[in-house]
Amino acid sequence: MSLRVQLLLLQALIVCAVVLVTGLVAASLFERQMRDAYLDRMIGVAQSVATLPAIRDAYDDEDPAAVIQPIAEVIREASNVTYVVVTDADGIRYSHPDPDRIGERVSTDPSVPLSGKTFVGTQTGTLGESWRAKVPVRGEDGEVIGTASVGILESDLRDDFVGGLGALVFPLIASAVVGIFGAAWVTAIIRRRIYRLEPKEIASLVGSRETMLHGMSEGMISVDEGGVIALVNDAALELLGLEEDSLTGRVAADVLDPSLVGVLQRGEPGGQLVLAGERILVARSTGTELDGKTVGATLLVRDHTELHQLLREMDGAQSLTNGLRAQAHEFANKLHVISGLLELGLVEDARAFVERTGTGGALRVPGEEVLSEFPELAALLLVKASHARELGMSVSITPSEPLPAWLRSDAALTIRGDLVTVVGNLLDNALEACSAGNRIELGFAVEPTLIRVAVQDDGEGIAPDQYERVFEEGVSSKAVTDADSPALRRRGIGLALVRRTVLRAGGTVTVGRSVLGGAVFTVELPVGDLPQASPDAATSVDVPAVLK
Repeated sequence: MSLRVQLLLLQALIVCAVVLVTGLVAASLFERQMRDAYLDRMIGVAQSVATLPAIRDAYDDEDPAAVIQPIAEVIREASNVTYVVVTDADGIRYSHPDPDRIGERVSTDPSVPLSGKTFVGTQTGTLGESWRAKVPVRGEDGEVIGTASVGILESDLRDDFVGGLGALVFPLIASAVVGIFGAAWVTAIIRRRIYRLEPKEIASLVGSRETMLHGMSEGMISVDEGGVIALVNDAALELLGLEEDSLTGRVAADVLDPSLVGVLQRGEPGGQLVLAGERILVARSTGTELDGKTVGATLLVRDHTELHQLLREMDGAQSLTNGLRAQAHEFANKLHVISGLLELGLVEDARAFVERTGTGGALRVPGEEVLSEFPELAALLLVKASHARELGMSVSITPSEPLPAWLRSDAALTIRGDLVTVVGNLLDNALEACSAGNRIELGFAVEPTLIRVAVQDDGEGIAPDQYERVFEEGVSSKAVTDADSPALRRRGIGLALVRRTVLRAGGTVTVGRSVLGGAVFTVELPVGDLPQASPDAATSVDVPAVLK
């Protein structure tokens, strides 16, 4: 059975049931009102007959029926009742619609009205089953001298009831017909709104949608016109590090990062890099406004952390390649000089040239022996130093004790990753802020409870009123335009990522004026319960001035 037929039948059944119940209730009320009206008429007629002086005076005549029968018949015909029967104290009839019954005892018990009370009920008499009212007839002294009974046949009541139903049935039938046509109209509207799909097709679409939403790697969050989150898939929960109960049904501005809310509201069809926690995401949205009206919107987020890291590594590899190429070119030139001197027989001059050249390649970093226990950070610094030399700058490690050996343990894996993230982003920030001729210094200090890192330069520095703002996402010391390369457009992420990484670890990050004249960023990372060196050994470290 198609959905259209099901909806039509169900609605028609509901309409007919409601109309039927309404008709039964209306019929019951009509019958009750009709009986109440007849009851008032019967009691009124019976009391009128019982109190009529001509009737009471006739009880003293030799033939009371001669007077009472004509009066009772006139009253019966005038009041439209079935019968008016007057009896004496023994129940002998003085009036009856059938004159042959006059003088006979009534066929029903007259004890109730003869006791001075009024009787109302249904009894079967000589005329058939009737609904009747019996009242006592009292003499001048107040004694009960007879009864007056007025009744209506139940068959007449039923005929009147059935006849009165005609005015009720036709409106009910008309209501049912209108309701069925209305049900057909509603069914057509519903069918159009669900694109004339059948239940199986709807179930299949819902199943496919759930599979697609929760199986896709791209996160999706949908909000309604009021900004309340209506739908969120598993990928979005994972990327944002949230649980479903904390998103669905809540206002997006209350649970999402401000950067994500901004993209959701203004719309970014081409996508924008945002920072959610420590993840770098690409967020796209259709926007919550259309032609000046607030509408629902969908936010799509894709993890860009790995791609961003790959781009950084690619930039570093490119810098390293350029450095190696420059080193090879420089080494070839030196070999040519030495070869020429030897060809000319100037052996002493060649030896002096070699001594002046010194040892070590172009990829050495001054002070790198501090990182002997931290090869990942040492490799990072080699790449950054090579890139800095290519730009005409220098990178060095200020005098410091070597980093402790416990940093190489598995327990220190998290803090090693945090140090690489912090140092890499701070150096990138320094390289972008400085220019040819500037120098950058990196310092470490290990204490019993924390590791302190400082990166300073002799560039232009940062204005004091910008100390807090530089850690906000999207804020950069250099203007960025659409014409810039993708690498430049990634500005405004590094310092925000540093701050979130440090805060997640329970540490602090500050910025100020360095002794070199530029900016200095100082980071303190707690080491927690790691098996660090003893307090005596830690306090003996020669802490660089920039870290004090």
